[in-house]
Amino acid sequence: MSEHVNKIKQEIQDIRIKTREELEHFRLTYLSKKGKIPALFSSMGAIAAEHRGAYGKAVNEVKNIAQHIFDSHKSALEADASKNISALKDISLPATDQHLGLAHPLSQTLDRIKQVFLRLGFSIADGPELEDDFHNFTALNFPPEHPARDMQDTFFVHKDADDPSKDLVLRTHTSPVQIRLMKQQRPPLRAIMPGRVYRNESITAKSYCLFHQVEGLYIDKNVTLAELKDTLVMFAEMIYGEGVKYRIRPSFFPFTEPSLEMDVWWGDEENGKWLEILGAGMVHPNVLKAVDIDPEVYTGFAFGMGVERIAMLFYGIDDIRLLYDNDMRFLQQFV
Repeated sequence: MSEHVNKIKQEIQDIRIKTREELEHFRLTYLSKKGKIPALFSSMGAIAAEHRGAYGKAVNEVKNIAQHIFDSHKSALEADASKNISALKDISLPATDQHLGLAHPLSQTLDRIKQVFLRLGFSIADGPELEDDFHNFTALNFPPEHPARDMQDTFFVHKDADDPSKDLVLRTHTSPVQIRLMKQQRPPLRAIMPGRVYRNESITAKSYCLFHQVEGLYIDKNVTLAELKDTLVMFAEMIYGEGVKYRIRPSFFPFTEPSLEMDVWWGDEENGKWLEILGAGMVHPNVLKAVDIDPEVYTGFAFGMGVERIAMLFYGIDDIRLLYDNDMRFLQQFV
């Protein structure tokens, strides 16, 4: 057995390695799991007990010699290879995959809506999410008994039973920003008001306790309903394409008169249906009076849309809760 060990030792010492292929052949022949040196260790059981110590020592010596030869030749070959690399050659390793952040589908939709109205000449206005009764209700021609003032629809932060004007609410729409804008600036005014709004509603596939709105306002002399219609049609075509099928029908809002709603046809001709995308109308004279704008001199229109509804129609999403679950499997579809 010792002669066999010595024979392998001599083989290893006589080998000349000049290439990477020869180095790999050396490793496979002597050091791999099925190589000659592991086979020597496997034969330990056949050695008489009194000779196993000397045998094991000899085999370990052969293994160390083989490993030293492998390591030294590997280092030498790598050093030679680096000397021959041109300075112009890119030898960097590829970067690891990075999970980059992405814009939420609601953010993408809101940006798309903003870009449409910026192209149509609207600016962007902003306001607080905590509002008083005047800006959220009274100035917008909501009578004291209007259902929207009911606790079932509104989140009241402060409720004053003796003086409703002191009530504080989480805004139920972004219309209060219109009131603030008209109080701060004189016509002509043309702006949109994007932002979060809050409703005390049950969470279902179609409704949520908070959502996002984009409202718009245009106040000037001789503003007409025809201009409102043209603006809404232009918006629908720029969001859903020039072939979008739409309809405009009468409606009612306390702050506009006349009022209307716009629907788009969703689905194919046989199985589709009309879905509302926004409400609009000519600004009610009482709203203009509340902010000291003379309704005999100025007219205007206003509109409002839910960003979630626009996003759901645009992307074909059938459950609003998906937009708030933060499920990466869902969100990664919008990269």
